[in-house]
Amino acid sequence: MRQLIDVFTDTTPIEIELLVATFVLCSLIGLERQVRQKSAGYRTHVLVGLGSCAFTLVSGYGFTLVLGSDVQLDPSRIAAQIVSGIGFLGAGVIFKGRDVVRGLTTAATVWVAAAVGMACGAGMLSLAATVTLLHLVTLFVVAPLIRMLPTPDRHRLMKITYVDGEGTLRHVLALASSMGFSASIVRSRRSGEAEHSLINLDVRFLGKQPLHNLVMPLLEVKGVERVSVSGSDFHADDDSV
Repeated sequence: MRQLIDVFTDTTPIEIELLVATFVLCSLIGLERQVRQKSAGYRTHVLVGLGSCAFTLVSGYGFTLVLGSDVQLDPSRIAAQIVSGIGFLGAGVIFKGRDVVRGLTTAATVWVAAAVGMACGAGMLSLAATVTLLHLVTLFVVAPLIRMLPTPDRHRLMKITYVDGEGTLRHVLALASSMGFSASIVRSRRSGEAEHSLINLDVRFLGKQPLHNLVMPLLEVKGVERVSVSGSDFHADDDSV
């Protein structure tokens, strides 16, 4: 009977309340990532939040039995370790390939979920709710508006010269799509000899990253001989690229 009573303490109601608050708020953060089919989805964000909240609660309430005149409690120590440790988890969802970095937003949301859990664990529900609200506003309201702002690349054409008859255009468009660019062919011209016919293509690429990030990957496509953007001319055999 003594052990059963010890399971429930004076702080049990507040601990359960804070954990439930963490679950609700981090669910809102995780659902956004889940809907967009990101590598770290609903479960990851909720578990990160609950774990951070639990660590904070343990830091605040878990050592009351050992407190005394010679023992002092410093709850900030566990909180500091959470901040350090969560960086490793966030780094695990960041991927780099073809000069493109993906997963930064998801890693940031994992960081935010940990902060929300820590705030809930510390009893700062108003802070946790405000952070969650601002997080959702940033992703659903501000980010789409930012993407609508004009960039210099909207008015730039990329000129691509490639060998005809080798299926190069298909690979070029597939590569651009995999890097998050949408392509709009403005015009094309044929040049060269019959046995070595070249296509000079003017394309407008729109994406979330600078257009020059697409140059080097395109030069690696078999059949592409030259790529130029706004006066900068690059050749497939140019050692400078």
